[in-house]
Amino acid sequence: MRFKFLSALILTLVLGATTLSPAELFAEIYSYTDEDGVRHFSNVPTSRRYRLCGPELSRNTSFRFSSYSSGRNANAYDAIIREACRHYGTSFELVKAMIQVESNFNPNAVSRAGALGLMQIMPYNLNDFGVLDPFDPRDNVMGGTWYLKQLMEKYNSDLPLSLADYNAGPGAVDKYRDIPPFPETEDYVQRVLKFYHHYRNQHP
Repeated sequence: MRFKFLSALILTLVLGATTLSPAELFAEIYSYTDEDGVRHFSNVPTSRRYRLCGPELSRNTSFRFSSYSSGRNANAYDAIIREACRHYGTSFELVKAMIQVESNFNPNAVSRAGALGLMQIMPYNLNDFGVLDPFDPRDNVMGGTWYLKQLMEKYNSDLPLSLADYNAGPGAVDKYRDIPPFPETEDYVQRVLKFYHHYRNQHP
């Protein structure tokens, strides 16, 4: 079942009301689901079955506070996030902040690197994370939260290092013994921490 999502690894799909600059807007994304339930994505539709989904966005698109203050899906997955955090002993505000940055609460998000769903899990990690369907919100959040817990234990609850490893992948933090000097990773850590503190102020 988990291999049916490999066809979705072509381009970024982020649906929603996010403020864009012209530099962030790319091709239009089309999709269809075949007879076996496999979801296909393309920016060059080759069949009449494809339907327009929305614009392709850069993974580095900045999601602003206004995108969740408007109420768009911002609280839609709170119950799932709380369940996962209770199960793994992690912070609700932290996981919600990660989802904000990773997918802007879009359960169907697909990055150009192939990361999937709310917490943007790579396909080769699905089995290790126990995720059968990365586009199922509960499945995705449970898997991503489990992995975050492993990273927090590995780095002795050092939050910036754990977030950096989540973004940059295994080995990068160990290699540099710090947050890797990658602009995307540095920006990712800063944005997650910003949202994290915001949510903590909302739920003291």
